[in-house]
Amino acid sequence: MTRRSKMGRKIDTVTVEVLRNLLMSISEETFGIIVRSAYSTNMKERRDVCTAVIDPDGNSVAQVESLAVLLGSMLGVVPNIYAKFGRENVKPGDMFIANDPYHGGGNHLPDIVIAAPAFSGKKLIGWIANIAHHSDIGGKVPGSTSGDADSLFQEGIRIPVIRIRREGVLDQSVMDLLLDNTRVPQEREGDLTAQISANLIGVERLQEAYARYGDTLIDCMKKLVDYSERRVRAVVSGLPDGVYSYTDYVDGCGDKYPNPLPIHVAITVKGDQLTFDFTGTAEQIKAPINVPYPCTQAAVFFAVKSLMGDDIPANEGINRAVTLIAPKGCIVNPTEPSPVGAQIDCEQRIPDAIFGALAPIFPDTIVTAGNGACTTTILAGDGAIGTDSVFIFHEVIAGGGGASRHYDGLSGVQVNMTNTSNMPIEATEMEFTKILARKYELKMDTGGAGELRGGLGIERELEVLQDNVLYTGLGDRHKFHPWGLESGLPGGTGAFYRIAAADGSVTRMGHKTTSLPLNKGDVIRVVTPGAGGYGDPHKRPPEKVLQDVIEGKVSIEAAKDQYAVVISCSGSRLQVDEAATAACRAK
Repeated sequence: MTRRSKMGRKIDTVTVEVLRNLLMSISEETFGIIVRSAYSTNMKERRDVCTAVIDPDGNSVAQVESLAVLLGSMLGVVPNIYAKFGRENVKPGDMFIANDPYHGGGNHLPDIVIAAPAFSGKKLIGWIANIAHHSDIGGKVPGSTSGDADSLFQEGIRIPVIRIRREGVLDQSVMDLLLDNTRVPQEREGDLTAQISANLIGVERLQEAYARYGDTLIDCMKKLVDYSERRVRAVVSGLPDGVYSYTDYVDGCGDKYPNPLPIHVAITVKGDQLTFDFTGTAEQIKAPINVPYPCTQAAVFFAVKSLMGDDIPANEGINRAVTLIAPKGCIVNPTEPSPVGAQIDCEQRIPDAIFGALAPIFPDTIVTAGNGACTTTILAGDGAIGTDSVFIFHEVIAGGGGASRHYDGLSGVQVNMTNTSNMPIEATEMEFTKILARKYELKMDTGGAGELRGGLGIERELEVLQDNVLYTGLGDRHKFHPWGLESGLPGGTGAFYRIAAADGSVTRMGHKTTSLPLNKGDVIRVVTPGAGGYGDPHKRPPEKVLQDVIEGKVSIEAAKDQYAVVISCSGSRLQVDEAATAACRAK
């Protein structure tokens, strides 16, 4: 008697948990393969990658804990493949590729998703999928992400859902088409090959799992999705019924759209039903911060997962437990061909708005607003093809993390929809010989004051070592401070500066700067936003304020002005002036 028949179809809780961890291990292994074998620093250093296991019906059942922003494409890729090709026309050895946010692809055009079906004989047992950000996929500017695009057609080559591998054979014509539409074809080929290779290993692992567990594996996939839905509904049923609303703001988008853009959400709790309604959110604009609907769905998914319990499996069941209303034509559900290249700066504000709305009923879980941006630096060098003068450097710089009722916020971290890794100075200078890192440190006083302090932003300086370098800087919260809670003060805002080599002049640039020409010796200074504080700053213990001053997180002036803590200096020793502090706090 085979192991499969011995197990039968009765599934116990232990088996479900074992298979949940097995599926997670597959997604984690494929993630690791991409990171280890990719060509670009964007993938191998920053880890701008997400991987997932998907059931035969197209439901995500296990995803690596990497980037929530990339989840949107993972949720919809297989249903889109079925809609276009028909489930019956998917064959062993096939792989499908896409990046078009309006036709079954990525979040924006640089995000390319590749999905591979897994078969046992002729039986479809699931899918392995991954998505990764490519540093260039064509378009009007190097890096394929600008701050001034007014149409999707300006942002790079659009890839609808198509086969890149047919029954085990790479379609070289598809690969050639993609490589001919990028400024750095060698890098693209290496990264795409890494994604394909990871899927091949993932398919093997899923086949091995099916050989051991048979249809129990597929049944467990369905049970995991059902379980996540039940868990979310159970939490919601324990919440007080009502409508909870909040409005946060995006800075705008460049000179063309200087006015703030509201992100409004009304959240209705009724029984075990949870509805997110974005009616009242700004209308779509002809600028690249529109958020495709799958990305809005991913942002809601992230917020729900964050609030409802970190032990709830991240899968399609979470989406089933909520209702999402986003009027067509608004900035979080735009119509084609609205540009979306810098959508992440707007998408980041969706969880902030949700957390602001639900703060009254999740007091022990909610954190204050973090840096809430995806502060992007792109440096592109020009010159003879094949030389180190030609490069595209892409970095997303972290900022402050929000404080909570129990903890200070973390400093220098990605928040909300982003979770990429730090780009080490050593990797920057080794891979990009025409860039010199001049500064990389936490920015003092950017963490919002509070009984629990908000996390600090980062100050980063990069010098270019050749002429004819184009700089693109994309960010947000340059105008609107990250908010605090319970009398906590807001965090510091971000800023972009150019320091000219010719005369040393310092020029502040806009939060959406596109293809600014730089000369040899010019320096780009990036300051990222901090995070809001939690609670009355005057209740922060003076010894903690002193420690913040010693560590360079809070200045002596801010200690007095914001925390009412007077720090004195005796020689090289800093200490709290207890009498002056008591008098200051008594006012």
